[in-house]
Amino acid sequence: MNGCSPDKEQPSKDQPSSSGGKMDLSEEEVAVAEQDWEAAKAAYESLSSTKRPRPPKPQNAITIAVSSRALFDMAEERRIYEEHGVEKYVEYQEANENVTLKPGPAFALVKAVEQVNARLRELYPDEEELFDIVLMTNNHAQVGVRLINSINHYGLLIERFCMTGGKTPIGYLKAYLTNLYLSADSEKVQEAIEAGIAAATLFTGNKNVPYDDKQLRVAFDGDAVLFSDESEIIVKEHGLDRFFEHEKLNENKPLAQGPLKGFLEDLGRLQKKFYAKNERLDSPIRTYLVTARSAASSGARVLKTLRSWGVQIDEALFLAGAPKGPVLAKIRPHIFFDDQMFHIEGARQLGTIAAHVPYGIGQKYHKSKLKDSPTKN
Repeated sequence: MNGCSPDKEQPSKDQPSSSGGKMDLSEEEVAVAEQDWEAAKAAYESLSSTKRPRPPKPQNAITIAVSSRALFDMAEERRIYEEHGVEKYVEYQEANENVTLKPGPAFALVKAVEQVNARLRELYPDEEELFDIVLMTNNHAQVGVRLINSINHYGLLIERFCMTGGKTPIGYLKAYLTNLYLSADSEKVQEAIEAGIAAATLFTGNKNVPYDDKQLRVAFDGDAVLFSDESEIIVKEHGLDRFFEHEKLNENKPLAQGPLKGFLEDLGRLQKKFYAKNERLDSPIRTYLVTARSAASSGARVLKTLRSWGVQIDEALFLAGAPKGPVLAKIRPHIFFDDQMFHIEGARQLGTIAAHVPYGIGQKYHKSKLKDSPTKN
């Protein structure tokens, strides 16, 4: 599920969109966008001093919008804002604009995404379907210098910024053709989900673990993440026995899509580009399904659903209710998406960067815990 057109009817929570993340534009709008892009491309390439690859065309890119508190560790800055107000916060940021911010929970993901782009450009020099990272923050523009300095310090290839000066950035997600929004603010993430945009709240792992710099690893829960929450509703309301019966009866009926289906499809399209160059075994993208379902009693429907979508997933781990943390510690994903906070907390305890997707029936059981969590940053 990705960004939608402002003129397009928004999907309901029960049936999220999976339109590929790009808005439906009129012929005139497409023509104007193409003119703007060609002008921007010419201006960028005229800068002979730059050695940075130019950003991909927004209409073709897989755009990941990342908040400043997801990209960087800004716990101290957040404390100043909450205790002393916005003016002291801005003053502090300006006074420390040459002090590099430390990496936050999305940092390793961004680095891995850039590695994927580099490999794609090697194989396809004119490739436009690349990842594009946008810094999407409600910070004031005065704070931008420190963010730019920190991004340049780490050599991150982030060219597009959106700084909304205290206003919610959610409305801009569609204008930036966002495929995925990652933030440390659960309320903004909820807004994005309700607007039909794939989104998740990021939480830092409690342990420092090494990440594979050459392979982007993304792990997904199944129900209420890749799939709708229809089966989870049965578990919550009628128990496991009824759930197993339901899944067996509906084994050949594909599950409805969930909020992250579109992002899995995006990853799959890029993987196929490497497969076409005979690099399946050396692909810089690897995907995982990590689900509490039991394979024998409810796994067939999941695998048949993915097959019906034409989506391949590299590894499927059915845990039959066992904790997910130890498996994730073995995988070491750059990000793990789940709709249930107790799985998020279990993953974090063993060092996994976990992303909470506020979608489905499970939220009424865990919303208060998310809101009151002392780990929110």
